[in-house]
Amino acid sequence: MDDKPGKGSRRRGKKQSFATIYDIAKQTGVSKSTVSRVVNGDEYVRPETRALVRKAIKALRFIPNRAARSLVNQTEARIGLVYFNPSVAYFTELLMGALEGSSRNSAHLVVDKCEIGNMVAAYEAVRSLVKAGLNGILLGAPLSEQGDLIKELTAEGISIAGVATGRFRTDVNCVEIDNYKAAYEMTNYLIGLGHKRIGFVKGHPGFPSSKKRISGFKAAMRDAGSNVAKPLLVQGYNNYLSGLEAGAQILSSKSNVTAIFANNDDMASAVMSMAHRKGLNVPQDLSVVGFDDTIAGTVWPELTTIRQHISKIASTAVDVIMQDIRLRRSGAKPKPRNHLIEYALIVRESAAPPP
Repeated sequence: MDDKPGKGSRRRGKKQSFATIYDIAKQTGVSKSTVSRVVNGDEYVRPETRALVRKAIKALRFIPNRAARSLVNQTEARIGLVYFNPSVAYFTELLMGALEGSSRNSAHLVVDKCEIGNMVAAYEAVRSLVKAGLNGILLGAPLSEQGDLIKELTAEGISIAGVATGRFRTDVNCVEIDNYKAAYEMTNYLIGLGHKRIGFVKGHPGFPSSKKRISGFKAAMRDAGSNVAKPLLVQGYNNYLSGLEAGAQILSSKSNVTAIFANNDDMASAVMSMAHRKGLNVPQDLSVVGFDDTIAGTVWPELTTIRQHISKIASTAVDVIMQDIRLRRSGAKPKPRNHLIEYALIVRESAAPPP
């Protein structure tokens, strides 16, 4: 039901909200880059287009975010984080790191979430945070790989740090580990234990890190040559349930694998649970290893995994964003940088030589 304001009422909510560059583009039918050029005084825009955009700016009460942020406080910083990962354990580590970095830099952290796999909702979540007057934003995968979104945020004057981009970019700051090398090392560890028949539970296909890890696994198996059998690959989606399903599929096959490498700890712990259900002992009958070193790996026996210091990655990403914000406020133009965080292979009790 629509509520109509009374004669003396004020629609305060509407007056307090600000339109963004996205709203202007939608209203006028021109591209966001064209709107940005008009806002920034670019003279190489057709007069009729410039007039159309300016009319929409006035009608929608558009205030460039850079101006809005400077009116709030020249020393305050608001950093956004959108939750877009099916692993609760991973997000917990990411959030703790972001909070630590924000506290250290005296910044305010604003968090929003969206449905996993819904990119439209993810974009809207980001834009909603931008409307709140952000100075910077931490983009996790797969948002960190969306070039069009990065361009839009850059046009708004937002400082960005991409986490787990899968590759280093030149248009945004990146903070991650070498997922390919880490997966290669873990696979070699299993081969070194004597395993010849190894299964792999692939990560969510929408995450660049998943592609890097499966590539590292395949490369290590390929380099081992005739010393190993053709690996059994099963699709997972980085959550516990998909790990159970993948584990059941691998262990019900005729491949007789002696080791399973899962793309993350959530799925690795699920594989271990499925192995126990089928009467297998870990690691006596089956070795299981994971990736991340999150709380999801605190199972019995303790999980051998790759520690990628998720909280440190997030904390570093906030530091990078704050450095950019300070440069912008000084009048300088920040240059995107790439930051590689060290990882470690953590040997525990879930892996042993094959029976």
